[in-house]
Amino acid sequence: MKLLFVNCCISQRGEGSRTLALAKAFLEAWKAKHPEAEVETVEPETLLALKPFAPDMLNDRDALAGIRCFDAPVYDLARQFRAADRIVVAAPFWDLTFPAALRTYIEYISANGLTYHYAADGCHGDCQAEKLAYLTSGGDAEQPESLGVLYWKQLSAMFGIPGFDYVFAGGLDLDPAKTAELLDAACERARRLAEDF
Repeated sequence: MKLLFVNCCISQRGEGSRTLALAKAFLEAWKAKHPEAEVETVEPETLLALKPFAPDMLNDRDALAGIRCFDAPVYDLARQFRAADRIVVAAPFWDLTFPAALRTYIEYISANGLTYHYAADGCHGDCQAEKLAYLTSGGDAEQPESLGVLYWKQLSAMFGIPGFDYVFAGGLDLDPAKTAELLDAACERARRLAEDF
Protein backbone atom coordinates (compact mmCIF):
# COMPACT_ATOMS: atom_id res chain seq x y z
CA MET A 1 0.00 0.00 0.00
CA LYS A 2 1.19 3.50 -0.85
CA LEU A 3 0.13 6.65 0.98
CA LEU A 4 0.73 10.04 -0.61
CA PHE A 5 1.21 12.93 1.83
CA VAL A 6 0.72 16.34 0.22
CA ASN A 7 2.48 18.56 2.74
CA CYS A 8 1.30 22.12 2.26
CA CYS A 9 2.07 23.04 5.88
CA ILE A 10 3.38 26.45 4.90
CA SER A 11 3.79 28.43 8.09
CA GLN A 12 5.84 31.18 9.64
CA ARG A 13 6.02 28.82 12.62
CA GLY A 14 8.19 26.40 10.63
CA GLU A 15 8.37 23.06 12.44
CA GLY A 16 5.96 24.54 14.98
CA SER A 17 3.21 24.61 12.36
CA ARG A 18 -0.08 23.60 13.92
CA THR A 19 -1.23 21.96 10.70
CA LEU A 20 2.02 19.98 10.63
CA ALA A 21 1.33 18.82 14.20
CA LEU A 22 -2.04 17.55 13.00
CA ALA A 23 -0.42 15.79 10.03
CA LYS A 24 2.29 14.20 12.20
CA ALA A 25 -0.32 12.87 14.63
CA PHE A 26 -2.24 11.31 11.73
CA LEU A 27 0.82 9.88 9.97
CA GLU A 28 2.36 8.40 13.11
CA ALA A 29 -0.89 6.61 13.95
CA TRP A 30 -1.33 5.42 10.36
CA LYS A 31 2.25 4.15 10.06
CA ALA A 32 1.84 2.23 13.33
CA LYS A 33 -1.12 0.39 11.75
CA HIS A 34 0.63 -0.08 8.38
CA PRO A 35 4.37 -0.53 9.07
CA GLU A 36 4.86 -2.19 5.68
CA ALA A 37 3.35 0.68 3.71
CA GLU A 38 5.26 3.19 1.62
CA VAL A 39 4.77 6.91 2.26
CA GLU A 40 5.60 9.41 -0.47
CA THR A 41 5.65 13.11 0.38
CA VAL A 42 5.15 16.16 -1.78
CA GLU A 43 7.14 18.73 0.18
CA PRO A 44 6.20 22.41 0.63
CA GLU A 45 9.24 23.41 -1.43
CA THR A 46 7.92 21.42 -4.39
CA LEU A 47 4.51 23.07 -4.11
CA LEU A 48 5.98 26.56 -3.81
CA ALA A 49 8.14 26.01 -6.90
CA LEU A 50 5.18 25.19 -9.15
CA LYS A 51 4.36 27.81 -11.73
CA PRO A 52 0.66 28.47 -12.40
CA PHE A 53 -0.40 27.46 -15.88
CA ALA A 54 -0.22 30.20 -18.49
CA PRO A 55 -1.98 29.77 -21.86
CA ASP A 56 1.15 28.52 -23.64
CA MET A 57 1.77 25.96 -20.89
CA LEU A 58 -1.82 24.77 -21.16
CA ASN A 59 -1.49 24.45 -24.94
CA ASP A 60 1.66 22.36 -24.52
CA ARG A 61 0.02 20.12 -21.92
CA ASP A 62 -3.10 19.69 -24.06
CA ALA A 63 -0.93 18.73 -27.04
CA LEU A 64 0.75 16.04 -24.93
CA ALA A 65 -2.64 14.79 -23.74
CA GLY A 66 -3.83 14.69 -27.33
CA ILE A 67 -1.18 12.11 -28.18
CA ARG A 68 -1.58 10.45 -24.74
CA CYS A 69 1.97 11.30 -23.75
CA PHE A 70 1.25 11.15 -20.03
CA ASP A 71 4.83 10.20 -19.19
CA ALA A 72 5.93 13.81 -19.82
CA PRO A 73 7.35 15.64 -16.76
CA VAL A 74 4.36 18.01 -16.61
CA TYR A 75 2.29 14.97 -15.57
CA ASP A 76 4.66 13.71 -12.84
CA LEU A 77 2.49 14.94 -9.96
CA ALA A 78 -0.72 13.74 -11.58
CA ARG A 79 0.73 10.25 -12.12
CA GLN A 80 1.90 10.13 -8.51
CA PHE A 81 -1.53 11.25 -7.27
CA ARG A 82 -3.33 8.75 -9.51
CA ALA A 83 -1.20 5.82 -8.31
CA ALA A 84 -1.61 6.38 -4.55
CA ASP A 85 -3.79 4.02 -2.51
CA ARG A 86 -4.42 6.60 0.22
CA ILE A 87 -3.96 10.38 0.12
CA VAL A 88 -3.50 12.85 2.96
CA VAL A 89 -3.52 16.58 2.21
CA ALA A 90 -2.50 18.97 4.97
CA ALA A 91 -2.77 22.74 4.62
CA PRO A 92 -3.55 25.68 6.88
CA PHE A 93 -6.86 27.51 6.66
CA TRP A 94 -5.87 30.67 4.79
CA ASP A 95 -8.26 33.28 3.42
CA LEU A 96 -11.23 30.89 3.69
CA THR A 97 -9.52 28.05 1.80
CA PHE A 98 -5.79 27.18 1.71
CA PRO A 99 -2.46 28.56 0.39
CA ALA A 100 -2.19 29.42 -3.30
CA ALA A 101 0.57 26.83 -3.71
CA LEU A 102 -1.97 24.09 -3.06
CA ARG A 103 -4.34 25.54 -5.64
CA THR A 104 -1.51 25.44 -8.19
CA TYR A 105 -0.82 21.81 -7.25
CA ILE A 106 -4.48 21.05 -7.95
CA GLU A 107 -4.01 22.43 -11.48
CA TYR A 108 -1.16 19.96 -12.02
CA ILE A 109 -3.01 16.90 -10.71
CA SER A 110 -6.25 17.75 -12.53
CA ALA A 111 -5.26 16.11 -15.78
CA ASN A 112 -8.06 15.16 -18.16
CA GLY A 113 -7.33 11.70 -19.52
CA LEU A 114 -5.16 10.75 -16.56
CA THR A 115 -6.74 11.50 -13.17
CA TYR A 116 -10.25 11.88 -14.63
CA HIS A 117 -12.02 11.77 -17.99
CA TYR A 118 -15.27 12.87 -19.56
CA ALA A 119 -17.95 10.62 -21.02
CA ALA A 120 -21.43 11.33 -22.35
CA ASP A 121 -22.85 11.04 -18.84
CA GLY A 122 -20.30 13.40 -17.23
CA CYS A 123 -16.97 13.35 -15.43
CA HIS A 124 -15.44 10.08 -14.17
CA GLY A 125 -12.47 9.75 -11.84
CA ASP A 126 -9.51 7.55 -12.70
CA CYS A 127 -7.51 7.61 -9.46
CA GLN A 128 -7.00 4.38 -7.54
CA ALA A 129 -7.06 5.84 -4.01
CA GLU A 130 -9.88 4.56 -1.85
CA LYS A 131 -9.64 7.36 0.70
CA LEU A 132 -8.50 10.97 0.97
CA ALA A 133 -8.12 12.86 4.25
CA TYR A 134 -7.86 16.64 4.43
CA LEU A 135 -6.18 18.07 7.53
CA THR A 136 -6.35 21.79 8.27
CA SER A 137 -6.03 24.26 11.12
CA GLY A 138 -7.08 27.85 11.58
CA GLY A 139 -7.31 30.69 14.04
CA ASP A 140 -11.05 31.07 13.61
CA ALA A 141 -13.74 28.55 14.45
CA GLU A 142 -14.71 26.04 11.76
CA GLN A 143 -17.65 27.16 9.66
CA PRO A 144 -20.34 24.64 8.65
CA GLU A 145 -19.45 25.03 4.99
CA SER A 146 -15.68 25.45 5.11
CA LEU A 147 -14.59 26.15 1.55
CA GLY A 148 -11.30 24.25 1.81
CA VAL A 149 -13.07 21.15 3.11
CA LEU A 150 -15.81 21.38 0.49
CA TYR A 151 -13.23 21.91 -2.24
CA TRP A 152 -11.35 18.71 -1.35
CA LYS A 153 -14.56 16.77 -0.88
CA GLN A 154 -15.63 17.69 -4.41
CA LEU A 155 -12.17 17.05 -5.83
CA SER A 156 -12.21 13.58 -4.28
CA ALA A 157 -15.48 12.84 -6.07
CA MET A 158 -14.10 14.20 -9.35
CA PHE A 159 -11.03 11.99 -9.05
CA GLY A 160 -13.13 8.92 -8.26
CA ILE A 161 -11.98 8.60 -4.64
CA PRO A 162 -14.97 7.21 -2.71
CA GLY A 163 -13.83 7.87 0.85
CA PHE A 164 -13.36 11.43 2.11
CA ASP A 165 -12.87 12.70 5.65
CA TYR A 166 -11.22 15.64 7.34
CA VAL A 167 -10.05 17.15 10.60
CA PHE A 168 -10.32 20.90 11.17
CA ALA A 169 -8.40 22.23 14.16
CA GLY A 170 -10.29 25.48 14.54
CA GLY A 171 -10.46 28.40 16.92
CA LEU A 172 -6.74 28.27 17.68
CA ASP A 173 -6.34 32.05 17.91
CA LEU A 174 -9.58 32.94 19.69
CA ASP A 175 -8.27 32.36 23.21
CA PRO A 176 -4.51 31.72 23.56
CA ALA A 177 -5.13 29.95 26.87
CA LYS A 178 -7.10 27.26 25.02
CA THR A 179 -4.88 26.86 21.94
CA ALA A 180 -2.89 23.88 23.19
CA GLU A 181 -6.01 22.10 24.42
CA LEU A 182 -7.82 22.62 21.11
CA LEU A 183 -4.84 21.44 19.08
CA ASP A 184 -4.38 18.37 21.28
CA ALA A 185 -8.05 17.47 20.80
CA ALA A 186 -7.73 17.87 17.03
CA CYS A 187 -4.59 15.72 16.97
CA GLU A 188 -6.51 13.02 18.83
CA ARG A 189 -9.28 13.20 16.20
CA ALA A 190 -6.59 12.84 13.52
CA ARG A 191 -5.20 9.75 15.26
CA ARG A 192 -8.65 8.20 15.45
CA LEU A 193 -9.26 8.94 11.78
CA ALA A 194 -5.95 7.27 10.91
CA GLU A 195 -6.99 4.08 12.71
CA ASP A 196 -9.44 3.12 9.95
CA PHE A 197 -7.87 4.97 7.05
